[in-house]
Amino acid sequence: MLRLENVSAGYGKVPVIREINAEFEKGRITTIVGPNGSGKSTLLKAAVHLCEVQEGTVYLKGKKREEIGSREFAQQVSYLPQSHTAGAITVGRMVLHGRFPYLSYPRHYGKEDYEFCRKAMEKIGILPLRDKKVDELSGGQRQKVYLAMALSGETDVFLFDEPTTYLDIRYQLELLQLMEQLKEQGKAVVTVLHDLDIAMRVSDSIIVMQDGKIVQTGSPEEIQSGGMIEKVFQITAQSFVDQEGKKHFYFEQQERQREK
Repeated sequence: MLRLENVSAGYGKVPVIREINAEFEKGRITTIVGPNGSGKSTLLKAAVHLCEVQEGTVYLKGKKREEIGSREFAQQVSYLPQSHTAGAITVGRMVLHGRFPYLSYPRHYGKEDYEFCRKAMEKIGILPLRDKKVDELSGGQRQKVYLAMALSGETDVFLFDEPTTYLDIRYQLELLQLMEQLKEQGKAVVTVLHDLDIAMRVSDSIIVMQDGKIVQTGSPEEIQSGGMIEKVFQITAQSFVDQEGKKHFYFEQQERQREK
């Protein structure tokens, strides 16, 4: 559905990611992991042309990004950045921004737009906050506002850059359930996560990055057995199956392993 082919990208003339080949398919959750500075966020930005793509091509449903108008692309791909600028705007108006790619000139919101946004706020659990100013909310509440804005667009591809930031454990679990629901609806879900345990539990596919390059792609089981987690993070990936047959992953520092 969304594919990067031999993409090198960065800021100015300096490449941050190099020779990236990745495909994000519908009905699957793909998680990008890697140390700080490995290029995870830049990969997402390159996919939506928010940084300079110096080489390579981005495809959406088989079409080159350059062949698709910005408006059409935005109707199909939602991007939730790692950080946001909150202003003196109400929650309801902020979520409406997710409908912007669907507006024709003159840009007036219709009943359908308001209904999409109402459903998105209800789904995320922020409908009671719709008249509050975004800059008066907590970090976790703001994050949920931007999640609702992404949902209101009803796109086919969702790119989430560290979406669990500021969320407490309860809302992290709710977010994971939301990602599962989007997957079941046939959406392509791509997320950057620092929590390897969550990444291994929720993902159909994991991309491991290091120094601006993809060093391994595979299922959680393939990532665990391939040894790249140990090489990149200097930790050992372990797993066990519980009484219900569910597989769980956990991680230990390699120094601790040697002590044993």
